[in-house]
Amino acid sequence: MRVGFIGLGNQGGPMARRIVDAGFTTTLWARRPASLTPFTGTPAQRAVSAAELAAASDLVCVCVGDDADVEEVIVGDEGVLAGLRQGGVIAVHSTVHPDTCRRLADRARLRGVALVDAPVSGGGGAAAEGRLLVMVGGESGTVAFCRRVFETYGDPVVHMGPLGSGQVAKLLNNALFTANLATSADVLALGRTLDVDPAGLADVLAHGSGASFALRRVATDGGTLERLAAHAGPLLRKDARLLADLAEEAGTPAGTTVMRTADDALALMAQSVVIPAPGVRPVRGRVRGRRAG
Repeated sequence: MRVGFIGLGNQGGPMARRIVDAGFTTTLWARRPASLTPFTGTPAQRAVSAAELAAASDLVCVCVGDDADVEEVIVGDEGVLAGLRQGGVIAVHSTVHPDTCRRLADRARLRGVALVDAPVSGGGGAAAEGRLLVMVGGESGTVAFCRRVFETYGDPVVHMGPLGSGQVAKLLNNALFTANLATSADVLALGRTLDVDPAGLADVLAHGSGASFALRRVATDGGTLERLAAHAGPLLRKDARLLADLAEEAGTPAGTTVMRTADDALALMAQSVVIPAPGVRPVRGRVRGRRAG
C-alpha cells in the first residue's frame, strides 16, 4: 500500500516516521518545509502539493490543526481530492467536529473516494513508541483497509462504529481528561492547605485508586495547570466547545458533571495564561463557541 501523510507536527511527525520505518511506500507534504527535515535520508518521498501527494497514494492520512485546516487540505484547489484516485481512502486523524468528517465524506464519495475519521490520543512520545490510541469511525471494510497502517503507530486501534463516532469518542475522552485536570489540581492544592507535602501526596495518589493520567501530568508540572495551559489550553478549549455543541444538538441537559468540571479546569488554565480562543462565546460559564468548520 502507498501511504501519504500530511501534518508533520509533534504528533504527526512520529506517526509518519513509524509508517516509513514499517516499510510502506510513503509520500509526505507539509505546509512548513522545515517539518520535512527529520525525514532527510529516509525512503520517504516529498510532494510539492497535497494533490501531488494524493496522486502517489492509496491512503492519505491527515493530521493537521482544526476543521478549517482539514477542509483546506482535503478540498482546496490543490487538495487531496484533486489528486486521489478512485478507490482511494482519506483518514482524518485531526480532532474535529463529526459533521466536518461527514460533509467531507460526502464530497469524497462523489469522486469515488472513502473517508474515515481516526483521531488519536497519547502525544508524540506514544506515537514514536507505536502506542497511540486510535479511535476510528467508518465503514468496516474501509477501516480494515487502513488498519495495517494505523497499527504502525497505534495500539489499540478501536473501531467505534459509523463515520463520526471516532471523533465523538475523542471529544468525550478529552472532556474527561480536562475534568480530571481540575480535580487533580484541586486535590493537590487542598493537600497543601492541610500541610501534606504535594510531591509525597502525588506519589501516594499515583499508586492509589485516585490515580489518573491527568494527575500524573499535573504532578509533573508542580501541582498547577500553568504549564499545561500554555500549550494544551487552546486545544482543550476547542474540543470542549465541539462537545458542547454536540450535546446541545442531541438534547442533552446543560451542566453535566463532566462538562461543568471541564469548565472549571479551563477557567483555572485561563487564570494561569491567556488562552486565545477566537469566536468563543460563553456558555455553561466558559467554553462554548461557534462550531468549527
